[in-house]
Amino acid sequence: MEQRRLGALTTSAIGLGCMGFSQAYGPADDEESIGVIRDALDHGITLIDTAMSYGQGHNERLVGQAIAGRREDVVLATKFGIVRGEGGVRVDGRPENVRGYCDASLQRLGVDVIDLYYLHRVDPQVPIGETIGAMADLVTTGKVRHLGVSEVNPAQLEQAVAAYPIAAVEFEWSLAWREPEDDVVPAARRLGVGLVPYSPLGRGLLTGALPAGPFPEGDFRRTDPRFGEEHLTANLDLVQALAKAAEERGVTPGQMALAWLLAQGDDVVPIPGTRNRKRLAENAAAAGIEVGPVAVVPREAWRGDRTSFAAHGTTRNWAGSTD
Repeated sequence: MEQRRLGALTTSAIGLGCMGFSQAYGPADDEESIGVIRDALDHGITLIDTAMSYGQGHNERLVGQAIAGRREDVVLATKFGIVRGEGGVRVDGRPENVRGYCDASLQRLGVDVIDLYYLHRVDPQVPIGETIGAMADLVTTGKVRHLGVSEVNPAQLEQAVAAYPIAAVEFEWSLAWREPEDDVVPAARRLGVGLVPYSPLGRGLLTGALPAGPFPEGDFRRTDPRFGEEHLTANLDLVQALAKAAEERGVTPGQMALAWLLAQGDDVVPIPGTRNRKRLAENAAAAGIEVGPVAVVPREAWRGDRTSFAAHGTTRNWAGSTD
């Protein structure tokens, strides 16, 4: 697979987001999930993305099992800062807790070093530079190779870079969610930070293959406005237009959506998630597809937004369960 750079870090052009193996999309089979991760490595996908919060540690343990014996094939990314417990969900970026979170992740993953360590969400009670400073100590001690941040605004990204070189910023970006093009994308490029879009297939919307009927219990899309009855029909009409254009090019709608995102620059490494091996192969193949100019549906035509998930006053700092 084509290789790309995230700051000083080299990785595959497409990664694998692993959250869905542990939460947000209903129950999953662990053995099948491990098989999907190993298949991803066989397809040349090296960037494997997890987080301490996914399934309260379950996801990191699962990833650790999947990559055992194949560590040299993996660019391992994990995140800290979203904490789940009996009291609910909170954000913690306090410098004195960073090392402990990292050590716990290393133990769950069964590795000696993390290739890309993200601050999952900015703690509104802690200046981001202080958190990044504590993360930089992990690089000095050899526990982490590169640093990243997730769901930050341009000012926060500037403050992070001022504290230590940032390899990547992770955020939602797809044909159906393009707001980052106004602020985060240009800011990251100005600062030399790589772009890692999560949910690049619009949480399944852009594949044109959503489950029939209501979303099952445990699937967070039941509460996502974009999948609500008042918006879903209109959004699916837009997906049909995408599907028609994809068919004319001999690719699937999902491949076209990924190829469009990859064409936005060689600093873009999307991390679609899937629990389906056929879909995994389809996603991996998108790295080799050139679809040419795409008649993109106007961004304002998509219905619904993320405001209902806001937990800390802005959609950029929400501590929801969907990435």
